[in-house]
Amino acid sequence: MIDSIFLEIAVLLLGIYMLLAESFSKSDDKRGLAKTAIVILTALIGFSFFARVNPAGTDLAKIFYSADPIAFFFKRIALLTTIIVLIMSLEYKSVLAKFIPGVTPGAGLGEFYSLPVFTCAGLMFMASAVDFLLIFVSLELVTISFYVLVAYMRRQSASLEAGVKYLILGALSTGFLVYGITWIFGVTGETNLAAITHVLQTKTVDHAPLLFGIVLVLIGLGFKVAAAPFQIWVPDVYQGAPTPITAFLSVGSKAAGFVVLLRVLVPFLVVPEVSTKVLALLGIMAGATLIYGNLAALPQDNFKRLLAYSSIAHAGYLLVAVASFQSTEASLGSTGVAVGYYLAGYLLMTLLSFLVMIVVAKHSRGDDILHFNGLAKRSPFLAFGLLVAMMSLAGVPSTAGFVGKFLVFLTAVQMQKYTLIGIGFVTVAAGFYYYLRVVAAMYWQEPTDNTPIVIAPLTRFAIGVLILLIFVFGIFPKPIVNSLRGEPPVITVVEPHVAEK
Repeated sequence: MIDSIFLEIAVLLLGIYMLLAESFSKSDDKRGLAKTAIVILTALIGFSFFARVNPAGTDLAKIFYSADPIAFFFKRIALLTTIIVLIMSLEYKSVLAKFIPGVTPGAGLGEFYSLPVFTCAGLMFMASAVDFLLIFVSLELVTISFYVLVAYMRRQSASLEAGVKYLILGALSTGFLVYGITWIFGVTGETNLAAITHVLQTKTVDHAPLLFGIVLVLIGLGFKVAAAPFQIWVPDVYQGAPTPITAFLSVGSKAAGFVVLLRVLVPFLVVPEVSTKVLALLGIMAGATLIYGNLAALPQDNFKRLLAYSSIAHAGYLLVAVASFQSTEASLGSTGVAVGYYLAGYLLMTLLSFLVMIVVAKHSRGDDILHFNGLAKRSPFLAFGLLVAMMSLAGVPSTAGFVGKFLVFLTAVQMQKYTLIGIGFVTVAAGFYYYLRVVAAMYWQEPTDNTPIVIAPLTRFAIGVLILLIFVFGIFPKPIVNSLRGEPPVITVVEPHVAEK
């Protein structure tokens, strides 16, 4: 058994190695760096199953860092997301070379492949962070990496505009987060989440400044997870950023943001006067996010922008589960299971959508929905992959998206959040409309270009694995649920029947 923190150290060392190799390499082809990272990150996913699972302890490292089942689950999500993003980056190489100035054709690609690795390390630290100090440091590692990646195509005005918007609003949200942490520290005298819980359980504190600090923290995290009314940056940034980074923002940043949100909420649920107000505020945010994300997605003609508003909508479903947090839970409990499962399914279907979009845009020179017209005739495999992704995003049974929505609504039913459930049912119907528009374009419209689409072997393999996992998660959810709860897989042994003599 190895300690969990060695996984993050290995990822950081990999990122440093990639930067050094890029600096001293004389080759113009940097794709070997990305392929090396893919192999090592895949190995780390395997090693993660042999790492030591233990709750936060008393020694200095564990005061800031927890290695519980939820943390391991989100670490694997971060690793898998980074692997798929690197595969996307290999497909995106020709677009990057066009918009990155340099003396040689491969200039700048090495850094573009290494920065997602550093982002992955930050996401993994966020998954285990149980102290506001580590939460802030790991969040900044992720955010600063995204600042660079979003604006990486320096010769494209849309990418530069997206980078400026993300930088300004990201810095503003960080200010809210730090200011909120300051207020909470001023009231409790602690930054460790377990210590804050102990103070709130054993001492009488003023609720007004505590509630003010929590609201500021929620504003900062609301920006990270694209929750209304802090979602205004999402459409422009998603559309302007390089497509692999858009996928990374949509999945990795959201997953880490929600696990931090869940951990931060736990200490404040022990104070009934505070927890009631906080959960009510989260309920309002959930309803507003659901309505805005789904209604804004209805008229979109650009597929990348449609996925941006879809990302906001799915943040709304996740917030429904968070708003249904039971104040009697001492840990993440059923809410953590619902959020973790939903994010795992969302990872698969969103990365599959972006991976197909990169391949199609590479051959069609555009990412509007009309560029998907007749895709079933040009590439039946890509069309089927995107069909599976759209059906899962909409919530069709036997897919991961359906089980995720079921768990979210089940959590809401247990806490009698009937208003949110009603809004959720209506918005699910709206989601079917705009997802099926893409399916109709692929199967019912005539292609503007009859040239067959050639798919790289590694990309074809990744798409096939994502399709398979969407169905596996949708048909066999129990192993995933058990891993989130920290339970070993259940194997039932049937004893042979022996007839009595």
